[in-house]
Amino acid sequence: MKKRLKVGFWELIARIVLKNRLAILGVIFLITVFLALQWKNIQFSFTEANLLPDNNEVNNQYHAFLEQFGEEGNLIVVGVKDDTFFTPKAFAAWNQLMTSIKAQKEVDVVVSIHDLKQLQKNDSLQSFEAVSFVDPTKTNSQDYLNSLRKELFTNMPFYEGLLFNKKNGTIRSAIYLDKKIVNTAHRKEYIVKDFIPKITAFENETGIDLRVSGMPYIRTLNAISIVNEIGLFIGVSLLLTSLIFFFFFRSFRATLIAILIVVVGVMWTFGLLGLFHYQITVLTALVPTLVIVIGIPNCIFLTNKYQQEYSVHGNKAKALQRVITKVGTATLMTNLTTAAGFATFIITSSQLLKEFGIISSLSIVALFFLCLIVIPIYYSYQPVPKPKHLEHLNRNYTRVFIQWIEKTVKYKRRYVYLVALFLFLVSIIGAFKIKTSGSLIEDMPKNTGFYTDILFFEKEFEGIMPLEITVDTKRKKGVMKLSTLRKMDELQKTIEEIPELSKPISILNLVKYTKQAYYNGNPEYYELPTSQEKSFILSYAKNGVKSNTTNLMKSYVDSTGQVARITTFMRDIGTGNMAKIEEKLWDKANQIFPKDRYHVVMTGKALVFEKGTQYLLDNLVTSLLFAVLLISLLMVFMFRSFKMVVVSLIPNLLPLFITAGLMGYFGIPLKPSTILVFSIAFGLSVDDTIHFLAQYRQELANNNWKIKKSVFATIKESGISMFYTSVVLFTGFSVFLLSDFGGTVALGGLIAITLAFGMLSNLMLLPCLVLTLNKSLANAQEFIEPKIDVLSHTQDNDDTEY
Repeated sequence: MKKRLKVGFWELIARIVLKNRLAILGVIFLITVFLALQWKNIQFSFTEANLLPDNNEVNNQYHAFLEQFGEEGNLIVVGVKDDTFFTPKAFAAWNQLMTSIKAQKEVDVVVSIHDLKQLQKNDSLQSFEAVSFVDPTKTNSQDYLNSLRKELFTNMPFYEGLLFNKKNGTIRSAIYLDKKIVNTAHRKEYIVKDFIPKITAFENETGIDLRVSGMPYIRTLNAISIVNEIGLFIGVSLLLTSLIFFFFFRSFRATLIAILIVVVGVMWTFGLLGLFHYQITVLTALVPTLVIVIGIPNCIFLTNKYQQEYSVHGNKAKALQRVITKVGTATLMTNLTTAAGFATFIITSSQLLKEFGIISSLSIVALFFLCLIVIPIYYSYQPVPKPKHLEHLNRNYTRVFIQWIEKTVKYKRRYVYLVALFLFLVSIIGAFKIKTSGSLIEDMPKNTGFYTDILFFEKEFEGIMPLEITVDTKRKKGVMKLSTLRKMDELQKTIEEIPELSKPISILNLVKYTKQAYYNGNPEYYELPTSQEKSFILSYAKNGVKSNTTNLMKSYVDSTGQVARITTFMRDIGTGNMAKIEEKLWDKANQIFPKDRYHVVMTGKALVFEKGTQYLLDNLVTSLLFAVLLISLLMVFMFRSFKMVVVSLIPNLLPLFITAGLMGYFGIPLKPSTILVFSIAFGLSVDDTIHFLAQYRQELANNNWKIKKSVFATIKESGISMFYTSVVLFTGFSVFLLSDFGGTVALGGLIAITLAFGMLSNLMLLPCLVLTLNKSLANAQEFIEPKIDVLSHTQDNDDTEY
């Protein structure tokens, strides 16, 4: 009776679908229109991915820093390394460029050679004056520009590391954007429509190649690259998977409906992003392509089942009904396991991963219902399959492949186990070689101009990724105490000794500059005042003057004079190197700043990203174990057999170990992108296992519980569909190899490799395990009545009409 109720459920669904075709299509149309209207809410992310939970201490410290000093990633740098820079024509063009940039409302401060200010002592007023370093009336003289260059590199240590590299002769300007626009769409509009055209015009006029970098600039061009790749991935994946679909079925009608279904699925995905007001990030940008890659195999499986049924009895109505009744639960469960692989990211505390998990899992489940409903309805209006459309069921290459699988399982089972064991052991060794990477720019497109410029600034100015250190003196005006300044000087000297870090910037630089100015600009006096000098030098400073530089330095001390900020910039370094640098800085900070008198915090976007990567690594095992547990529970619910759970897990865990081993041997690090591989690939690979075991259980019933006969019947019945779907998935994920983003390339390539091994494992190792573990069974002990009838036994006297 229980079994009849289960069968009846899917028969009821089949009748509802096939007898209310137009009404159901109308509902799908309305859902599509509704979700399409949500597209207006879609926004693109204007910041880097924050992988840490919102309440994480590192995040809290970073947000506290932003509240106190404002957005730290508002600096754009424009650099030039060209011998012709200090010539009248080039210098005049540079002045014009910087003046036009400075005039924009989006720009806060521009610090550049063209209007550089230097401090001079005015004894009569007992103050410092900010006078122009450049005399604009003399810039037409080559001799003057030569002397200007010499004066800059010799007597202006305050600007060294900020505006020039004395060793290599590199010049740059520092452009600080208005902090209010840094994380908004206005930033992109300004950089693309105003800033970049000005840079291009200068290069065309002078023939000098400018280098541009800084977080606002990098974020903008990186986001544009992400958006451009969305269209590329959707187009290429749709083209390739459709061609494969057509190659398998040789039917334009079948290919057309598959394309239509996944296109609607992509529309729904974008609609869900808008409905939940989620931003398009480097992760959520992948979901539309995933929908295509996962949707086409669904269409293959259902279309193949329809044609198989029709080829058996030639009854179109019965074949359409059985597409739903015989494989409805199996397809549902395979899609649920796939969705579960993505849904594991929802349990993390990272908002970025949560959004990716929610959108991807919902899209996959929605796609299942779309495929299960639309395909039978579509074929109900189409003519019956022609003989040429059924030829793929007995095509030579598929028959040869399946026969090879059968022979291997039948006669070479021992070798299958030996190869599996060998791959496992070798993979374990390789897995221990895996390194981690917490680089903020490692996955950025390397064939772009802005990435080349990043490397330029790393070489010339030690990087552009900000690392911030704040020193709270716990008393008002405590920063300007000579004892505090000396401690800061010790810490800054330690920073300068670290090759991966740039020359630090703080209020200390300005204090040193005031002493140099007091001694008539002699660079030998660019140092902290002594106790005796402090009183009369700072008395001059109290009557100081305003300039771009001194205004800029005010952002390095809070309004009460209690908290000082030290900024340095870092090269592109990995998680391990970052940890060593952090440890060295903390050792020095703890040594010179007693905790009872000072509170030191280390933060900055680069550090937050590195900590986020470490957080993901720490949660990798948890996430993967959750995926294994969730999918195991689904298997238990379906088969009610612990032995079958073990049988199902081994062939799917082995490919994960192989992938981990390959990562170790080929030097592919664990990073935010590659961490996702394991849960996603596991969820996809288990689909083949479910199809195989579900078919196997049905074959047992059909063959009087003869295990060996049932296993080989299962290989013949399910092998072709497993092969087809695996080829589509492999090809689909290989599309990501076209990406300019290293992380996306690694994600696509590793998942494709894992799925290829997963297919072979499920077609060879899985049946071997079933034969071995069930060798002593003479009945269906391992297949007691399941909770879910994965492959329903439908009566032959179906009465479905449409």
